Amino acid sequence: MHPCQRVDSTFVQTAPHRFANSVDLNVTPAQVFAVLAEAEPWPRWASVITDVSWTSPEPHGIGTTRTVRMRAGMVAGEEFLAWEPDAHMAFRFNQISTRGITAFAEDYRIVATPQGCRLTWTLAMSGDRVTSLSIRLAGPLMNMTFRRFLRNLRTLTDERYAAAQA
Repeated sequence: MHPCQRVDSTFVQTAPHRFANSVDLNVTPAQVFAVLAEAEPWPRWASVITDVSWTSPEPHGIGTTRTVRMRAGMVAGEEFLAWEPDAHMAFRFNQISTRGITAFAEDYRIVATPQGCRLTWTLAMSGDRVTSLSIRLAGPLMNMTFRRFLRNLRTLTDERYAAAQA
């Protein structure tokens, strides 16, 4: 594993590569936070992820760690920087199995709406020269993929909580 810079939560605002997208969900802030706080749903909505394993005991919160396995054999060790139930979650990579990514963080903000809630997801990263060039070139395709992940999350939450909404 290769160490990543241990950024704080402000990195999602200052990173050289940032992707921010929002989705309106037909579920409560508590329901979407519950989905994000579980390991099992992540591969179902973010298809680049193949497995999520918590490496810290419950209760989860700031400082909690987990391992995320991704396609192409990538593995990342994550640490949570924010954990405000029903409102805000953020984490960073402390290490990753591939070279090139020097810092990485994600931020999830949930705001109640009359129909449910709005989730804003910001993914931020920095990389070495080659990786940064690759991110700049592939950025529009990456962002399209991230928007698809949020549509997948909406489908998952709609299906999971449909009976509760009826």
